[in-house]
Amino acid sequence: MNTKLRLTVVAPSGILDKIRGNQLHSDISDLINNGTNIILIDMKDIKFIDSSGLGLLMSIMQMASKANVKFFICSINEQVRMLFELTKVNKFLQVFIDQDDCKRYILTNLYRVHHK
Repeated sequence: MNTKLRLTVVAPSGILDKIRGNQLHSDISDLINNGTNIILIDMKDIKFIDSSGLGLLMSIMQMASKANVKFFICSINEQVRMLFELTKVNKFLQVFIDQDDCKRYILTNLYRVHHK
């Protein structure tokens, strides 16, 4: 493979609702169109996610998947973790403890496979 791994970290804050979720969706669409092939959403500053925000996260995951872009999430709080578990979203999303945890995964799994 000749393409480079291009990781972009996006760090939204506050409440992930329809308005912020739509903006996040738009931002990530732009990143994908500009060649980013690994997206990490760092949610350490997200205090709460409502149902529309959750739906938009799933939509972002599907958009990334269709574009063959790896999509990860890290640093979720307890409310978000419980929401992901209750809705079974955690079965579809790869969630890491923090950015370093995700980067270790990328280096040990994706980078090695990518450069064989």
